[in-house]
Amino acid sequence: MKKTIIIDGKECKFKSSAAIPRMYRMKFGRDIFVDMNKLKRQMDIQEKMKKETEEECKRKGIPFNPDEFESGLPLDSLEVFENISYLFHKHGDPSQPDDIEEWLEQFETFDIYEILPETLDLWNFDNRQTSKPKKEAGK
Repeated sequence: MKKTIIIDGKECKFKSSAAIPRMYRMKFGRDIFVDMNKLKRQMDIQEKMKKETEEECKRKGIPFNPDEFESGLPLDSLEVFENISYLFHKHGDPSQPDDIEEWLEQFETFDIYEILPETLDLWNFDNRQTSKPKKEAGK
């Protein structure tokens, strides 16, 4: 699947395919399935905390600014996110730099809350279950 994602005002062509898990393992020495599941869980926790904070602000009658809600994702998760985003972009646009630091340097800001959900959607679309299990659970 291909998707154009706007990063820092620039159109970035992202691509996910069956080659991504192998490319990720070869480039970063990690399992993308494990990393994406961990990232998704952490993002869900952050979204829950954001919603709870917003509700608490409403109860107290104080304004809630979602732009001021800070990311509580651990540094290693941010690095995993950068790696995955880089690989999807490099796969979608081979003219991108071979070095991830060089790739990151082309962006002024890199807002995880704007881009991470789109990256997760791209990954989930490509990896959704397309067949039904032959054996029902519990039998």
